[in-house]
Amino acid sequence: MRDELEMIRLITDTAKADERIRACYIEGSRVNPKVKKDRFQDYDIAYVVRETRSFIEDSDWIRGFGDIMYMQYPDNSPYYPSDTENSYGWLMQFEDGVRLDLTVKTEEQAKKTMDMYEVLIDKDGIFEEQNQLSDMMFWIEEPNQEKFDSTTNEFWWCLNNVAKGLWRAELPYVMDMINFIIRPMLVRVIEWDIAYDHNFEISIGKNAKFMKDYADPYDYERYLATYSQAQTKDIWDATFRMCDLFDEISKKLAGKMGFIYREMEARKSREYLENVSQMKGPFGI
Repeated sequence: MRDELEMIRLITDTAKADERIRACYIEGSRVNPKVKKDRFQDYDIAYVVRETRSFIEDSDWIRGFGDIMYMQYPDNSPYYPSDTENSYGWLMQFEDGVRLDLTVKTEEQAKKTMDMYEVLIDKDGIFEEQNQLSDMMFWIEEPNQEKFDSTTNEFWWCLNNVAKGLWRAELPYVMDMINFIIRPMLVRVIEWDIAYDHNFEISIGKNAKFMKDYADPYDYERYLATYSQAQTKDIWDATFRMCDLFDEISKKLAGKMGFIYREMEARKSREYLENVSQMKGPFGI
């Protein structure tokens, strides 16, 4: 596998040699000083260009970055909108294990979308700041009572969908309801609890991937135990573990921040779950 020095040299040499490329910067975890480096980190690179069309119409130039194992063209997706006149990307996995996420962007688009970055090449003096290495823009936002109420209500209310879905043996629906609707509420209160102890000057990463580094180890293990196999009993058990953890973290957070926690709502939701869990479903489940 090529090392970082070799890849950065290749990336910058390519930018220097191509007059169409006016600047180059790197984003993502490789410029975040709080993220430990490892072999699987992507190279998130943006080339600032005056136009994108020539790069898209003849993309053979990307072959110069190495032997591509496979790749993705995110801006060609029929499911997500894109603005190829101003931004176009190639996600490349190379044979030697390196991954390069490369985007060509117009100057206007680049300045609108930059967050953490380090400028590698700037031929025209486009950028006033050569780097922004703080993760401040990703810090967890401090909640107020309204946001806390909305989050706890969403968690406890949506559990009735899990209950009826399990009774009906609609397991794909149940798993999606848990993981895409209810789980984010649990993650949110855990994030708030962690952030409170760091003055809300912290990020635990995309999809809470750094939770293990900041959460109480016991709570983290309990959080992992809220994941289940797609089997009815396992889902019920995991759901009740999720309720226990959410209730405890929410009470603790409310105490820290002076919020009112709707304990009756939580208790009634839990009672409803327990009642349905004892009922025989239409398939004898």
